[in-house]
Amino acid sequence: MRLAEFIRSDMEPILKDWEAFAKTLLAAEDMNKTGLRDHAKDMLLEIADDLDSYQSESAQAAKSKGIAPAEAEESWAEIHGSDRQTSGFSVMETVSEFRALRASVVSLWTKANPSIAGDKLEDLTRFHEAIDQAVAESLQHYAVVKEMETRLFGAILLASPDPIYVLDLEGRFVYANKATANLFGLAHKAIIGKTTFELGFPFAADFQHNLKKVIVDQSTFRGKFVHTFASGNGEQFEYLLAPVLDENNETEATVCISRDVTEQAVAAEKIWYNAHYDLLTGLPNRRLFLDRLEQEVKHAKRSGLPLAVFFMDLDGFKEVNDALGHDAGDHLLAAVAKRLTESVREEDTVARLGGDEFTVILSGAKQHADVELVAQTIIDALATPFQIAQDNVQISVSLGIALYAQDATSPASLLQAADHAMYKAKKAGANQMCFFEKAADQKEQQS
Repeated sequence: MRLAEFIRSDMEPILKDWEAFAKTLLAAEDMNKTGLRDHAKDMLLEIADDLDSYQSESAQAAKSKGIAPAEAEESWAEIHGSDRQTSGFSVMETVSEFRALRASVVSLWTKANPSIAGDKLEDLTRFHEAIDQAVAESLQHYAVVKEMETRLFGAILLASPDPIYVLDLEGRFVYANKATANLFGLAHKAIIGKTTFELGFPFAADFQHNLKKVIVDQSTFRGKFVHTFASGNGEQFEYLLAPVLDENNETEATVCISRDVTEQAVAAEKIWYNAHYDLLTGLPNRRLFLDRLEQEVKHAKRSGLPLAVFFMDLDGFKEVNDALGHDAGDHLLAAVAKRLTESVREEDTVARLGGDEFTVILSGAKQHADVELVAQTIIDALATPFQIAQDNVQISVSLGIALYAQDATSPASLLQAADHAMYKAKKAGANQMCFFEKAADQKEQQS
């Protein structure tokens, strides 16, 4: 039996040996049986057809030197090279496939033909030449695809608006794209070989710590840092670190992609601010006030320190608003907010609940007289005339006070108690304060 016929008839045993070897390759671990066998089978059939064809002495001499006649269509060896490159095979893995294919055919052929001479020897020689030619064609196309991939990847990196860079195991820059150099405000040669420490970046310690974690764990990491570079660009950044693995599945470098998220962060902060602050006065709104009150109640419960809540309603505001207009009313509310803030400590919370209703969270006032003193300071501050639209405007405030845990123990009940006390103050006349009295409140509700 000639070698071409042997290859066709014993295809399954040859491919079985081949498949066993292919499974040992790292890049082939996830490939199915079809993916492993297709190229090998088609290449063997192509070689078998070549062995059956007539070959002149000149053609044989050329082929022995790796010079095969040009073909109109892509050979299976060329297809193999392209596919293996895109599938992540290394050059050595690609070549080793041909070595295994050669070994499988020769081993089975010599077992079936202990004595090889004459035509069989010529077939074996031509088979070796065909395999050598297939290796050359495969690697040539592997290199072509690799070169194209490198060019495309380089073009992508160059065009990317995001800074992309590669760092070695010591954290030194070994590659930086144009966007990185532009952001850092440094020449490319001033970046390569340096670490973030050597470049003087204040986030270097955290960055280096995260880099080591990625190298050891072979996992990705998403982080953030705040810094304005020498270029004047950026402030808030997000970055992704990912390990680069070699053929032995060892980390050989780390790639980092960073992105300037300053605009998004500012927009998010603005959305949060608008949701938690009163746009007219700049004070916390009802949502933020209730959140802070909840935190202060928890703190008072843990620490045993006192807590007071003021609920205030402006007297005479509606008359000013009707007489001078809404713009004047808005200016008056902003001025009231300023005086309220100046009347309490920085750690206290002043909020506008809506309309002409304001609240204060007063923490740590240990004496009843201290709470009363702050309340009187507010009343006196708001009793002083306001200069609004070239007019002296006079208003006053009705102020209700509730104490934790004497009057209530939950944020909602504290606010409700202060509200009830405020209505009592309003009934008593302008510039009045009233402390919540549980017994009196219950009696009033029953009547």
